[in-house]
Amino acid sequence: MKIIRLLPMLALLLGGRTVVAQTPAYLDDSLPIEQRVEDALARMTLEEKVALCHGQSKFCVAGVKRLGIPELWMNDGPHGMKADIHWDSWEYAKATNDSCTAFPALVGLAATWNPELSLRYGRALGEEARYRKKDVVLGPGVNIYRTPLNGRSFEYMGEDPYLAAQMVVPYIQGVQQNGVATCVKHFAVNNQEADRLKTDVVVSDRALYEIYLPAFRAAVQQGGTWSIMGSYNRFEGTHCSHNDRLLNKILKGEWGFDGAVVSDWGGTHDTREAALNGLDIEMGTHAKSYADNYLADPFLALLKNGEIPQRVVDEKARRVLRLILRTSMNRARPWGSFATEEHAAEARAIAEEGIVLLKNEGGLLPLETKKMRIAVIGENADKRMSEGGGSAELKVWREITPLAGIRARFPEAEIVYERGYVSGYKGVTQAVGGQHARAVEAARKADLVIYVGGLNKERGQDSEQADRSDLYLPYNQDRLIGDIAAANKNTVVVLLTGNAVAMPWIDRVRSVVVAWYGGSEAGNALAAVLSGDVNPSGKLPVSFPVRLEDLGAHSPLAGEYPGDGTTVRYNDDIFVGYRWLEKQAVRPLFCFGHGLSYTTFAYGKPRVDASTLRPDGRIVLSIDVTNTGARAGAEVVQLYVGDREASIPRPVKELKGFRKVSLAPGETRTVEFVVTPEALSFYDAERHAWKAEAGQFDLSVGSSSADIRRSVTIRYEE
Repeated sequence: MKIIRLLPMLALLLGGRTVVAQTPAYLDDSLPIEQRVEDALARMTLEEKVALCHGQSKFCVAGVKRLGIPELWMNDGPHGMKADIHWDSWEYAKATNDSCTAFPALVGLAATWNPELSLRYGRALGEEARYRKKDVVLGPGVNIYRTPLNGRSFEYMGEDPYLAAQMVVPYIQGVQQNGVATCVKHFAVNNQEADRLKTDVVVSDRALYEIYLPAFRAAVQQGGTWSIMGSYNRFEGTHCSHNDRLLNKILKGEWGFDGAVVSDWGGTHDTREAALNGLDIEMGTHAKSYADNYLADPFLALLKNGEIPQRVVDEKARRVLRLILRTSMNRARPWGSFATEEHAAEARAIAEEGIVLLKNEGGLLPLETKKMRIAVIGENADKRMSEGGGSAELKVWREITPLAGIRARFPEAEIVYERGYVSGYKGVTQAVGGQHARAVEAARKADLVIYVGGLNKERGQDSEQADRSDLYLPYNQDRLIGDIAAANKNTVVVLLTGNAVAMPWIDRVRSVVVAWYGGSEAGNALAAVLSGDVNPSGKLPVSFPVRLEDLGAHSPLAGEYPGDGTTVRYNDDIFVGYRWLEKQAVRPLFCFGHGLSYTTFAYGKPRVDASTLRPDGRIVLSIDVTNTGARAGAEVVQLYVGDREASIPRPVKELKGFRKVSLAPGETRTVEFVVTPEALSFYDAERHAWKAEAGQFDLSVGSSSADIRRSVTIRYEE
C-alpha cells in the first residue's frame, strides 16, 4: 500500500497513549484543490520545490517522497501511448506489455469534422494512458497548417483555427476524464520543422490572435487542459518555452491558465529566462546530470543568493503540485484499459469517418463485391504506418494494413499485389525499375487497380525534425501512377498522407481517396469505405493546391518559407490556406472542406430569426438538409461568414460553424447555427481587443468552402 494511503491513519504511541495523527490537508481529497496545494507547498523545502521544476529522467518528474507526493510520469502521444524507453536514454526498454492501440493521426481526426468522435478518441486514449500508469499525455497538437511541407502536419488539426478549436476541446475532455492530463502542443507559432530549434518567427499580432492562438485558447478556456508544452522556435527573439509574452502575459495572464507549462525536450536554454518567463517544468535537457538542468542546481543557486525571489519557485511548484493532485494523486480516477477490442473499434470508427473521397468519376466506387481480378499496387498497401514519424512513432499490438483489409473484405476476388516502388530510393535503380514494370503489367491484366501510396513517415516524408522538399509524391510515384492509369482506366488511388500532395495524374484516374494514417484498423476502415459498407463522410481539413506557389507561405507575392535559417516572416499574415486562395482568386486542386459521398444532399432555403444583430444579441440561422440519394450518409454542413464592408483587409469568408448530420435516404433534418458578434469579429491590434464593425455580413452555408449552396445577408449594428 502506498504511503499516501497510510499517512491519514498513522498512529503514534506517546506516553502509553495512542494518538491518531490529523490527516494533512494535501492528502485529504475532500478538500478544495487549492487548499491542498497550499498545504503541501508550506511543508516543502526549497530543494524539494526546485526538484518539481525539472525532469529526473527522460519522462519523469520527481515528486516529494518525504511527504508521500508521487512522481509525475509523461508519455508521448497524441495518437497512442508510445512504448517505454530506458530511464536515461532514448532506447526502447523492449518491454512486453507496452504494445498499444494506434488511433488515427490527428489530421485524420480533424477530417471527421465530428467533435463527438474527438471526445471518444480522447476517452479511449486516456484509458490506455491510465492503464499504463502515465499521468500526462504529450498531446494533442494544434499548430496551424501553414505549409504542406511541414513534417509534423499529420499530428495537427488542419489549417483553420475554428475547426482546430472545436475538435481539440472534446479530445482534452475525453483524456482528462481518466485523471490523465493533456499537454497541448506546441505553443506557439511552430509551423515548420525546418530550422525549428533556432528560427525566430515574425508574425503580426492580428495573425497571432486570429490564426495561430485560437485553438490553444480554446484548449485552455473551454477544454481546461492541465498542461501546455512550449515549442522549440523563437518568438519576438525569445525561445517559446520561456517566452514572457506567450507564457506570462497571454497564457497565464489573458487566458487565466492555472496548469503547468512544460518545455519541449531540450527546448530550454537559459536559467533566468526559464525562471522568470513562465516555464514550470524543464524536460529533456541533460548535461552531466539532471542536476545541471537550467531549472535544477543553477536555479537553486540563484534562489539561495537572492537573485531570484522565492515567490518564483513557489508559483512553479504550486502549478506542478496542482498537476500532480489532478493526476497521480487523484485516487478517484478509473483504472483504465489497454489495447482492447473496444479501443480497436473506436480507432476504426474514427478512421472510417475521416476518410475523404476526393474524386469518383462515373461512380467507380463503391466497388461491387462480385468476383473480379484486383491489382493492389503500392508499398504503402503493405507497410505499418504506426512506425516512424519521430515522437509519434508507436509500437502496436495490431495493425491491419490496407492490403490485409482489402483481402479480408473481398474474399471472392482474385487479389494480386505488387509493390511498385521502394521507399528510400532517390533515383530509379534497376531494382526499382523492375518493381515498376511488374506493377504496370499487373494493372494491365486486372479488372480494377487499387493503388495505395502517398507519404510514409520516413524522415522528410511526414516526420519530426525535417520538412518535405516539395509537393510531389516521393519515390517516382507520380510517374508510376500515370503509367498504371494508362494501363487500366479503372484505377482508384488511395493516399496515405498527413499533408496535401500534388496530383499531376488527377485527370487520368477515376477515383481518389485520402485515408491519412488510419491507425490499428486502417486497412479494415479503408476496405469498408471502398466496398460501400461505410459511406464516406470525411472532409478536407486542409486545402490541396495545384502548385506549392499557390499558397501564401510559398507565393512570390508574400511567401517566406522556411526563412533565412534564423528568421521566418509570416508575410501571408491572416491569409492562410483557403483564406489566401480565395483572396488571390486561385482555384485549388481540392478545396478546404471538400469531400464526396455515395449519396447526394440538397440544401433548402436558409431562415434567420432576425435580420439585425446587436452587440448583446444573437441570430439563429436554420436550414433544411435532405438526403436525395439511395444510400444513408452523413453530410458536414458548413457555415462561413464574410464581411462586406470591412475597413481593413479581411478574408472573403471564414468558417464559423459546422454540423455533421446523418440522414437516411429521403430524410430531411433542420440544422441550426447560432451567430453571435464574436463570429463577425476581427482582432484589433491597436486596441488589443476583438471588434465587430457595423455593416453587412454574408452568412453562407455549403458543403465545402467552394461549394456554397445558400446564403443570407444580415446587418450588424454597434
